[in-house]
Amino acid sequence: MKLTSLYRFAGVAALASLALVGVAHAQADYPNKPITIVVGYPPGGSTDLNGRVVAAELAKKLGVSVVVENIGGAGGAIGAQKVANATPDGYTLLVGANNEIAISRLVSASVKYTLKDFTPIGLIASQPMVLVASAKTGVKTTDQFLSLAKTNPGRFSYGSSGVGTALHLAGEMIKEEAGIFMTHIPYRGVAPLTNDLLGNNIEFGVYVLSSGLPQIKAGKVVALGTTEKKRSHVTPDVPALAEHPKLKHIDISSWFALMGPAKLPAPVLAKLQKALADSLQSADLRKKLEDSGSAIAPLNVDMNKYLADETAKYQKIVDFAKIRE
Repeated sequence: MKLTSLYRFAGVAALASLALVGVAHAQADYPNKPITIVVGYPPGGSTDLNGRVVAAELAKKLGVSVVVENIGGAGGAIGAQKVANATPDGYTLLVGANNEIAISRLVSASVKYTLKDFTPIGLIASQPMVLVASAKTGVKTTDQFLSLAKTNPGRFSYGSSGVGTALHLAGEMIKEEAGIFMTHIPYRGVAPLTNDLLGNNIEFGVYVLSSGLPQIKAGKVVALGTTEKKRSHVTPDVPALAEHPKLKHIDISSWFALMGPAKLPAPVLAKLQKALADSLQSADLRKKLEDSGSAIAPLNVDMNKYLADETAKYQKIVDFAKIRE
């Protein structure tokens, strides 16, 4: 090898070594600038609430500013795609719900990302959904609901906040478990669904519990049952649907998780996991989320197994209901 080639090789090696040292230093020094948490919905919803309370606590734990960027559209998928495409340096993260993290790609061919495009950091919280009846039905209990639907197949409808959402899947899970037929009516969010329920234009609806609480507490709709195995701490007088023998396998919730892009460096991931775990012990965070109807996630959830199990559950419902856009 010529002397000039040796010098050139040595120079390239030195630059590569410096680059590796720089990357290692950046990871060890993480974070040293503001972090952005993307929320794939407009301000004011349950995912946005989770994003903002987590952002406030992470800022305290990590010692840098953590800002929330709301990117609405496509049921959260546009925001999730931005994070999937982001540089995996820990400065662009996602607080997402099961809709965009695990369900959207099962029901829509336009969603190009998969779970492999993310690094799961940790589960934040979950809350049940709730099946409600409008006043005109006269239905007060799960048993009355099942009897009415069973003896009048196809006559009644239930509404959700959109095709392929967790609310839609919860409704289809109820139909499958009970062996009943009702028509699904998708709405563009909670507000128009509420208007039609209060106007007696639709018989039944599925809400995220926090969204349905105001109407339930005001007596404007009747809560028939929640969708997790156990009753919610904020509605202890509302039975879990699984308490009914014909619905004993109903167990589906809306959950929220902190995610990063794929290939997040191990040192960065470890810092974020610790910061999230510490944040979930905050009394302020716990009060805000629990008051909204959420249950704080337990520590040390195996996120890969959790996401795989949840996705398998959703796939079964999607196949049953033949949901595909």
